[in-house]
Amino acid sequence: MSCWRRVCAAVVTVAAFVLCVFVLVRAASANEDEDAHAILFSGRDIWRNGAFAYGGLIFAPGGLDQDGLLLKILLSGGLYRYDARNLGGERVIGAEWVAQVLPGWRIKRGDAEFKFFAGPDIEKHRLWPDDPDNKLRGNSFGLRMAAELWYEPTPTTMVAADISLSSIATSNSARIAYGWRVLEEMLGGLYVGPEIQYFGSDGYRHLRLGAHITTMKTADLEWSAAAGWARDSDGRSSPYLRLNVLKRR
Repeated sequence: MSCWRRVCAAVVTVAAFVLCVFVLVRAASANEDEDAHAILFSGRDIWRNGAFAYGGLIFAPGGLDQDGLLLKILLSGGLYRYDARNLGGERVIGAEWVAQVLPGWRIKRGDAEFKFFAGPDIEKHRLWPDDPDNKLRGNSFGLRMAAELWYEPTPTTMVAADISLSSIATSNSARIAYGWRVLEEMLGGLYVGPEIQYFGSDGYRHLRLGAHITTMKTADLEWSAAAGWARDSDGRSSPYLRLNVLKRR
């Protein structure tokens, strides 16, 4: 079974790579225009028991404002810690590296924009000391599916949501945020409001409640940030902080 999963993961990875090449060749042969075709993004996420950094790009050969094909590439890594119950409560330090290549599709209907992605998920986890009961250990290959929503029900409000699910240890996440547009004249307008975020995998749950600032523009960059309170299924809690920046090209 393990061999079969590795073969399937390799096939999916090769198919995704071929698709990437096709998209890039198509974009290179297209006529130059002023429409943005890519979003470069980066972010940091930290709380008491973990710190992570990520970055990547979203590429749209037909333009970011057009319905059609997307390609999302995400690279991330970080450190985390937890108390292993099967090791008598011993503190375990973990390090993770993640790479995702996710072909997708964009659909815009009225004031709502939907993005759907699916592709290979490659992860590497190292644990000190080793925890045999943790399914997130060693090298893992799986399938990741994700969806994103951006909706502006009125000219001064927004709803953002995303959901993600991986076949690796059934890792999953979800977030929903609501915002009101403020400081239109001073900063060109940005959204402020509450958010709820959730992370989970086999044997672990993590919930966050906080507030976000979205679409704060400086020069050719767009910033967003969030802060609040996090608590997990091990009973640990602390403030959390998240910072994101993106650039359209």
